[in-house]
Amino acid sequence: MTDSAVPSFPISGRNRLRRSHERGRFDKATVYDILDSAMLAHIAYSIDGQPYCTPTGFWREDDTLYWHGSSASRMIRRQSAGLPVCVTVTHLDAIVLARSGFHHAVNYRSVMAFGTARLVEDPAEVIRLMDGFVDRLYPGRSNEIRAPNSQEIKATSFVAMPIDEASGKIRDTHVSDDEEDYALPVWTARIPVRQVLGETEPCPRQLPGLDRPAGMNGYRDGRRLDETLLEAYRAYRQQFSF
Repeated sequence: MTDSAVPSFPISGRNRLRRSHERGRFDKATVYDILDSAMLAHIAYSIDGQPYCTPTGFWREDDTLYWHGSSASRMIRRQSAGLPVCVTVTHLDAIVLARSGFHHAVNYRSVMAFGTARLVEDPAEVIRLMDGFVDRLYPGRSNEIRAPNSQEIKATSFVAMPIDEASGKIRDTHVSDDEEDYALPVWTARIPVRQVLGETEPCPRQLPGLDRPAGMNGYRDGRRLDETLLEAYRAYRQQFSF
């Protein structure tokens, strides 16, 4: 099934918003744009009653999320047999300063995705995912770098999680105070927050005469990281037509 086959996630007791319902987003187009414009996710799970939350790199193919880790890691070992997990992603977009502490806020885009994680065991699939993790961030780069060696393949594991349910949540508003507070002499504002790429710093030991690869053209000084990642993901998706 492609992610366009069903346009929205069903709303259940697990992904339903308990408050601020107007901020909820269940359509896959919005949920997936939030996921695809992020580089890191937090994976929450429980082991013997003890909760854990692990930050890690991830990416999406259709309705499945993938992440990687050391084959010896606790997270990978326990998720191998199939473990319920919750994957979260958040973009901080602005700080909102109001006339009362209660109405101070932040603007954000976030996703919570639920499913059962499983270990990817097919060796050929593991190699494909090693290349996919690179190409999802840097289009075409797996063809420009050294292929993974046997030790690297052995040391790396991938987890797949088909998304059973998910919800997005977006706050994108200005200062919102109680009506009587607008008369107070308090400075208020919305301050945008962005992750912006800096100037590229080539490796000091780089061989001479090497041009910047075409797949890295999106990583330009001053450009927003989320926009760059979303563009890279769409190029990756188009390349493999999933």
